[in-house]
Amino acid sequence: MSNVFRPVLPPGVLSLHALPAEHHEKDWDRIFVPLEVKQRLLNQALLTLLHGKKLSTLAGLPHGLIVLAGPPGTGKTTLGRGLAQVAASALSTRGATTLIEINPHAFPSDMLGESQRNIARLMMDTIPEIAARRPHTVVLIDEVESFAVRRASASFETNPVDVHRATDAVLMGIDSISKALPSVLFVATTNFFEAVDEAFLSRADLVMHFTLPDQATVASILHHSLEELALLWPTVRPLLDQRRELERVAALCAGWDGRRVRKLILAALAQRMEVARDPGLLTLEDLAHAVRQSNDISVPAERA
Repeated sequence: MSNVFRPVLPPGVLSLHALPAEHHEKDWDRIFVPLEVKQRLLNQALLTLLHGKKLSTLAGLPHGLIVLAGPPGTGKTTLGRGLAQVAASALSTRGATTLIEINPHAFPSDMLGESQRNIARLMMDTIPEIAARRPHTVVLIDEVESFAVRRASASFETNPVDVHRATDAVLMGIDSISKALPSVLFVATTNFFEAVDEAFLSRADLVMHFTLPDQATVASILHHSLEELALLWPTVRPLLDQRRELERVAALCAGWDGRRVRKLILAALAQRMEVARDPGLLTLEDLAHAVRQSNDISVPAERA
């Protein structure tokens, strides 16, 4: 029997963290987007966390909501966590920041009205109670399309009344928190922008759309991944100087998302038995071979 203590989290809360924290230190740097994109995100976050109370007196009420949209694997969730960390570091002299990660899949229910009650409890009770513990709070909602469902296209195969009520509860909660706790920042991610309710999106102070990485970004991701590998196996380090060869490998990864590019390192390490035994023997040809193998959708199979 395990003696490890695991705190019981409120319903719908996936995790709670006090920031800044060392285990979130690398999230921000792992995602390769233009510097101005990161700066815009950080500016928006600091504006809410520092001045939300004053801004709430304006006619155009800020809702403290940032939406990150784009295909899977483009780093939106990691960037959201990284944003919370860098904002917390910038505000550390004023006190710690709480990061609340919400599990939107915890709320759908077959019972009429149950989703609405659960979401209302989260937004009206749980989040305000947690936010009261520290001076700054960031709420991360991953895959928000399952939390704030687009009511105009709610499927009649499910319970459309319950979907409408649940989304209504999300909107009421956002409105309530923006008035009572205007320094709480919500960061929501979505893989399916069109599936998110229009009224939720209209409340966003900032919406950012992310796309698949271009060749230069893929090369940067590969270089960063090899840098991390070289910390464990220093004999890999000479590969970092082979920029032209890395760019050729990056060109083979056209149409890949960032997560798949990072997984390429693991695939390359498994190409040859000697490399699997000693990753320090990795070559760029192993990387190129792994890409070609991944892009080849037809795998020959021997007849029994």
